[in-house]
Amino acid sequence: MTFCTVLGPAPAQAATAPRQATVEEQRLDEAVPKEILARSGFADVAPEFTHKLAATRSYGAAERLVEREGTRLWKRAVDRVQGRGPAGGDLSRDDDRPLYWARLGLTRELRLWQPEFGLSEADRSKLMDRLEQTSRGQSTVDYPEGKGFKKILLTGFDPFTLDRDIRISNPSGATALALDGTWIRTADGELARIETVTFPVRWQDFADGVVEKALAPVLPKVDAFTTVSQGRVGRIDVERFNGAWRGGFPDNDNASSTGQVPVSDPATQPQWTATSLPYKDIVAANTGRFPVYDHTDVTEIPAGATGPVDRPDGPTPGSAARAGGGGDYLSNEIAYRATLLRDRLGLSIPGGHVHTPVLQFGPGNTDPATGTVTDPQFVRNRLDIVAQMKAIVRVAAE
Repeated sequence: MTFCTVLGPAPAQAATAPRQATVEEQRLDEAVPKEILARSGFADVAPEFTHKLAATRSYGAAERLVEREGTRLWKRAVDRVQGRGPAGGDLSRDDDRPLYWARLGLTRELRLWQPEFGLSEADRSKLMDRLEQTSRGQSTVDYPEGKGFKKILLTGFDPFTLDRDIRISNPSGATALALDGTWIRTADGELARIETVTFPVRWQDFADGVVEKALAPVLPKVDAFTTVSQGRVGRIDVERFNGAWRGGFPDNDNASSTGQVPVSDPATQPQWTATSLPYKDIVAANTGRFPVYDHTDVTEIPAGATGPVDRPDGPTPGSAARAGGGGDYLSNEIAYRATLLRDRLGLSIPGGHVHTPVLQFGPGNTDPATGTVTDPQFVRNRLDIVAQMKAIVRVAAE
């Protein structure tokens, strides 16, 4: 952490320096995002938002606009994936990427907006936060009143490693869009309602508490939850243990963070949390074509030691976390935060993390420099992953 001393007022020109888009938002100018937006019908989202911003004359009006347009974008993305309304283009409906790139279009416009009435950085930050929340489904989690059904929460992520391949999709985000607001029936005949939200792949957002803000009001209402992210090639993992450590891999803003997972009340923070999902039942069930594993590997510094050790069967007493079963990136961190919140709220419900297979392009379309944004195998892989995640949720609901 870097500390600085305030020496005096900033130079006058600093106050009027032009605002800049983030690293993540700057990728919007590349060809692939433009193609994805055009082929899904989402190319109009940012321009329409810009036009409405220009007509906004007060902070209150800006709040209402952000609330409305963020919610509208989430609903539009869910409707497209679930087959309601026009497809808007030839990109397959199951695709999560139109929502990701369209949201970045909104955040960039709001970040660069200079209204005539003046806007403090604190107020702009509030608007940005609300735009993120509403466009990620976090403000519209809504279980019907009454009894006789179970309530399930599932979370997904944005695409990531975009500098490696900007075409990438995240099957966890696709799963969230496909299952939001849907009903399933368990093997014992009981109904379950699924609500979903998504999260950014940014270290700072997690440090700012986005997971806890979104999940704290919801977890006491649900019967089960699962956080989901993309994991390893050709397999699904139910992660048994989650560690309180950040490994520093760059996020979508190319920022890095290494050290203890920052949470409130660190004095009571455990080094490890554990899944309460029915992992034995999930592994044993015939949920789809990808093999499912009870994944127990962790990396720890054993009590009294100084160096990290890989453990295939989980952490040992008194050890310090260096990687959970889900690694030391934000997949592990959302699992850690959600299960820690479960424990701090005193909830005894099934909850934990599931890693999907890596979503792969078809043969002959693996080079991001020459490949296309989609292909039949890519679509089939994503549909199969989403279907298998739905089956896993059904097992967890039982």
